[in-house]
Amino acid sequence: MLLLLLPGLRSGPRRAFPAAAAAAMAASSTAAAASSSSSCTAPPDPSGSLSAAFVTCPSEQVAKEIARAVVERRLAACVNVVPRITSIYEWKGKIEEDAEVLLMIKTRSSRIPALAEFVRSVHPYEVAEVIAVPIQQGNPPYLQWVKDTVPE
Repeated sequence: MLLLLLPGLRSGPRRAFPAAAAAAMAASSTAAAASSSSSCTAPPDPSGSLSAAFVTCPSEQVAKEIARAVVERRLAACVNVVPRITSIYEWKGKIEEDAEVLLMIKTRSSRIPALAEFVRSVHPYEVAEVIAVPIQQGNPPYLQWVKDTVPE
């Protein structure tokens, strides 16, 4: 299969484009200009089979270690590491403000309990934040890739 890579980007599941996809993108941009009612997302998924989970970490090093371990254990297809967030929260009767790193984790909803258990087992916080929301819509090929990557 012939792949076209965008300048400056590595190849990977979201960065490599088959030549046919590049041609389709060019054609779709022309079609999109003609029709503003087209949608590039899948229909809503009432089953909530996929989720996005969020975990805060005290440093980029800890965040990357957890992210890599989560993907290696196939608890998630992809983890985005978002540096330099500020969290303001109450802890033990005091208002705290900390610099943290956010993990955005894409996985199957059925894997959230195992993901949360793993994060709690390796996270340095006394109470690790692990929250998840269902993914209702998205790019169909991406959502399928998440399903194909993370076992039930």
